[in-house]
Amino acid sequence: MEAFLVSTGIVALAEMGDKTQLLALVLAARFRKPWPIVFGIFVATIANHALAGALGAWVTTMLSPQTLRWILGVSFIAMAVWMLIPDKLDDEDTEKAPRFGVFATTVLVFFLAEMGDKTQIATVMLAARYETYLAVVAGTTLGMMLANAPVVWLGERVTRLVPLRVVHIVSALIFAVLGVLALVVKTAPA
Repeated sequence: MEAFLVSTGIVALAEMGDKTQLLALVLAARFRKPWPIVFGIFVATIANHALAGALGAWVTTMLSPQTLRWILGVSFIAMAVWMLIPDKLDDEDTEKAPRFGVFATTVLVFFLAEMGDKTQIATVMLAARYETYLAVVAGTTLGMMLANAPVVWLGERVTRLVPLRVVHIVSALIFAVLGVLALVVKTAPA
């Protein structure tokens, strides 16, 4: 349960002001069809985070616990720094007409935008940290939906209510604490 709740919270916070959240806002404003957009985001997130979680789980089989602990600690601290750098959405991502419909366009564009994104990398790290693949993928997917679905339905009003700089700072602090804990707390041998 801890892996699920931590994954949900971290990804929901990390997604605030992220380029994929901005993409969700642009898709909502452009297509004005919230249900296919939300379902598209859900499908893209499950696919993307399932791959990221599998990578994280695989990494734990390839590295010693000590090496993994150091990599995770440094990665979480690097993620904390990255959280303080706001994302911007490239205009070229939304210039094309929806050739395959709103749902398919959302799945494709959102999946590609999420590649190498903070939340995808966080999913890899969380899956490596908790070694509970399904709980991490379910949690990160829920976190993405908690951050993106309201943006699709409520649009710009949501982004005006939430001070993104504060969310980024809180997220950075959480990642920094997780990084320090990973470096300081040794895991018991299995």
